[in-house]
Amino acid sequence: MSVRAGRFRLVRVTRRVLATPHFVVRVVDCTDDHARWSAPETTSGTQLVLVRRGRFRVDSRGRRVVIDPTTGYLHPPGHETRFAHPAGGDTCTSITLPGNTLTEGVDAAPVHVDARLELAHRTLLRTGADPGFAGAEAVVGLLRLALRRRPDETSAPGRHDLADRTREALLADEPAGSLVALARLLDVSPSHLSRTFRHHVGMTVSRYRNRVRISRALQRIEEGETDLAALAFTLGFSDQAHFTRTMRRELGHTPGNVRALLAASTLD
Repeated sequence: MSVRAGRFRLVRVTRRVLATPHFVVRVVDCTDDHARWSAPETTSGTQLVLVRRGRFRVDSRGRRVVIDPTTGYLHPPGHETRFAHPAGGDTCTSITLPGNTLTEGVDAAPVHVDARLELAHRTLLRTGADPGFAGAEAVVGLLRLALRRRPDETSAPGRHDLADRTREALLADEPAGSLVALARLLDVSPSHLSRTFRHHVGMTVSRYRNRVRISRALQRIEEGETDLAALAFTLGFSDQAHFTRTMRRELGHTPGNVRALLAASTLD
């Protein structure tokens, strides 16, 4: 895509990394041949932009900020924004959230990017197979770092019963195909749910969900299931490769190895 404003020319190449009804993560490569301001642009959702390489300038409501790997920017829907690239091109990540599901009460502002946030940013880009839970928790965790308040303003985690209700919902296969949908089912915010669950259970919601799914996989394999692709689909994995990676991470074995181990144990 190419954007022109007078002699200004900005070329963008955009690649979608994660997408759910609740957020979209895109990697954007920008190149240009001029340092002038672009024409004003607006976004339909709340947008957080973090830089991986290079730098550029942002003008939002008359406030001009240099955006680089140490400084990102956040702006709500409808705000006009202009860009300039006096130092050449850049590579950044755009996280767009429709409405204010995950960012209620935020306003346009620069975002201080410390090392923890930069690592969360780079880790997010490697989360692709399970956008509804693992991807959503990565986004929620990144937003928590980007929007975090001073320590004395941080709210305490929720009560243990919320963690219990979350476990029960996941064990009962409640109709919640994502972290955001699960939070709505439990009538809390995704960020509050994620933080409360980790505090009381000692792991993330997505890790617990995977633990439940791997437990079910072990039972099915022990009962004689041989169609691993169908098993992966039944358990809600995006594909057999995702199932294999998850089981290797949780057990240190692939589903095929587990099937062989359980078969050998039966024969002994």
